[in-house]
Amino acid sequence: MAATPMLQVRGIHAFYGRAHILFDLSLQVDPGEVVVLLGRNGAGKSTTMKTIMGLVSASQGSVHFQGQDITRSAPFQIARLGLGYVPEERRIFSDLTVLENLEVGRQAPRGAQAAWDFARIGKLFPNLAGMPQRPGAQMSGGEQQMLTIARTLMGNPSCILLDEPSEGVAPVIVDQMAAAIRELKSQGVAILLSEQNLHFAMQVADRAYIIEKGRIQYQGSMQALREDEAIRNQYLAV
Repeated sequence: MAATPMLQVRGIHAFYGRAHILFDLSLQVDPGEVVVLLGRNGAGKSTTMKTIMGLVSASQGSVHFQGQDITRSAPFQIARLGLGYVPEERRIFSDLTVLENLEVGRQAPRGAQAAWDFARIGKLFPNLAGMPQRPGAQMSGGEQQMLTIARTLMGNPSCILLDEPSEGVAPVIVDQMAAAIRELKSQGVAILLSEQNLHFAMQVADRAYIIEKGRIQYQGSMQALREDEAIRNQYLAV
């Protein structure tokens, strides 16, 4: 394990109104690591992502990014530090072109890290390379998902929160997503992935956490989870 985690969540509790959603939740992502948060629909995966990003307030606990406490920071402040967020809902600007959507996400380079631009995006997502002037509304769901990730990369993040990237997209696009995540990892980008798709997670993740009713019920290597049928059946079987 790295001396300083890229992302460290310690004992967070979160509410929607009076509804207690997250209970004493802790997890960690190290530099260059892909970690998946697995769980059934409604288990608390998206709320975890939103709480890390400051979109939902943690009533207890703390969130540290690259050693800095961001628990009470605003989402725009967190993004400026280099923590990217790709929401489940995609939220592209449908009237803007691919290039214009990417420009919305542009931030300054960070230190010696190579900045993302359209040429680099095109190598990661060849589908986008051939449609720079296509409006978002004229793209498929899978292409929109790629564009959402690409727009986040334009902020030159050190770590990305990816919420359900494989949901609702064609299998061929899921395979391309997996290849893109592996490529990002090879470039040193840390990723926290929220997923229900265990097969997809097994293609890309180093470690896994399983969340059930807002509590972490399992943590371990992806290999250990692959070999533990009882745990998979208990918490992930539909």
